[in-house]
Amino acid sequence: MTKTLSQTLAHVRKRIVPVLLGPPLLAFLPALTLATFWMGGEAALLIVALGLPLVFAAMGGFAHLRRPGQPRDRLTGMLLRDGFEEVTCEIYDSAAESGLRSAVFMVELDDFKDLAQRHGQETADMLVNRCGDRILSILRPQDSVARISDSRFGVCLTPVLQMDLELAIQLAGRLQTAIEEPISVDGVSVYVSCSIGFCLHGRAPKPAGSDWINAATTALMEAQTNGPSGIRAYTEDMDKRGKARGDVKEELVNALESGQIQAWFQPQICTDTGRVSGFEALARWNHPVRGMIPPMSFLPALEDAGLMERLSEIMLYNALTALKAWDAAGLNVPSVGVNFATDELRNVNLVERIQWELERFGLTPDRLCVEILETVMTDQPDDMIVRNIAALGELGCNIDLDDFGTGHASIAAVQRFRVSRIKIDRSFVMKADRDPEQQKLIAAILTMAERLDLATLAEGVETVGEHALLAQLGCDHVQGFGIGRPMPFDQTLDWIAAHEAKLQDAPVIGRQGK
Repeated sequence: MTKTLSQTLAHVRKRIVPVLLGPPLLAFLPALTLATFWMGGEAALLIVALGLPLVFAAMGGFAHLRRPGQPRDRLTGMLLRDGFEEVTCEIYDSAAESGLRSAVFMVELDDFKDLAQRHGQETADMLVNRCGDRILSILRPQDSVARISDSRFGVCLTPVLQMDLELAIQLAGRLQTAIEEPISVDGVSVYVSCSIGFCLHGRAPKPAGSDWINAATTALMEAQTNGPSGIRAYTEDMDKRGKARGDVKEELVNALESGQIQAWFQPQICTDTGRVSGFEALARWNHPVRGMIPPMSFLPALEDAGLMERLSEIMLYNALTALKAWDAAGLNVPSVGVNFATDELRNVNLVERIQWELERFGLTPDRLCVEILETVMTDQPDDMIVRNIAALGELGCNIDLDDFGTGHASIAAVQRFRVSRIKIDRSFVMKADRDPEQQKLIAAILTMAERLDLATLAEGVETVGEHALLAQLGCDHVQGFGIGRPMPFDQTLDWIAAHEAKLQDAPVIGRQGK
């Protein structure tokens, strides 16, 4: 009899507590209080005021505050992974029994390693702490939040009566907006973007809390493959793509040799004329079964397998082939940029190979932009790297310093490597049209470039406002999703034609001081 009674109470508690803690009852608390006072006077109101917390406690309403055995993250004070998994499993079972609804969210800061390298680990920890506070400010006190890894947070909502796809998307958007507000670091605004994946309780692939978390993590990975600031809801198709990623490395050699991995081209625009000033060649893998596989999923595997030089050969061949085809079509594309990693720059035959390819295609060296990460110049490059970059500059190739501002390259290094153009990193461009501090940083970079007689290109331009501001400040070229996304070669022909047609009636954007 006693056992049956305890089981009944436990069952009632699981059904009632989420309702007591959720927003439906809270919305009626003012009316409940007013009715109590009207019907029973001050005495009744006092009894309700004192009794309601006791009822909450008796029903386990404050259980989420009593987890003394759960270890906490020392930086944010949040639950750690193990504690989060335990809480999420409990919430999953509770929601399943009560018929209420919930969702798990995975939130990860984009490019966190780059942020830590750029600003230092102490500043990176501060950014994580601030982002964690912002997540907490959006959620209810009874929702569970954890720091899953260095830059990843997990969120599990206390079950409620109403939680559908639209509400989950709205909440993800609010979380993203809060995190992406500028954070002041030593008087300078730092912008952090984040990707979010989530899974509704009813969409979990298997009836277990651990699978619920895995589904949200899969959705996060899907969001990250579609660029920064992505939001994705879990679907069953994502599991198939996720399982396929484990077989990526085994297929790389075949993908390179069979033409599955090819160059896609992202346009670059001259801010003075509005015309195409070049393209950047970017590696894309079009798998015959799984479709497009994003670079972040296969480039690290290529590097681990020692296949980056082979990728470089393919990208160079595709880029020069595209130049010849544009020339044959009567289109004016001055140059194409090809990225070269550190290991490739150590190849003693690199300069000879590039010179041979240019001669084979009948192209002059100035049609090729050799793109080098700024970190290459700050990692004490060996003599072979210095030799190759200098020799490519002497050959007549343009040397582009990529992701400028993230690696703290010295002016001496810029001159030593005969850099012809610097590419301003997207972290400086993000929301520059709305942030005066970002504008000051860009203006300083452009002034330095002008004094050193260097051309400039801004990466990551996504809005008309950013484009207009960069043109007014004197940036020579722009590139980003706001200009054009990477596309296969055959689409570039139509894109160029459409862009040229738009220029006929386009207004001229004047620079400051002109």
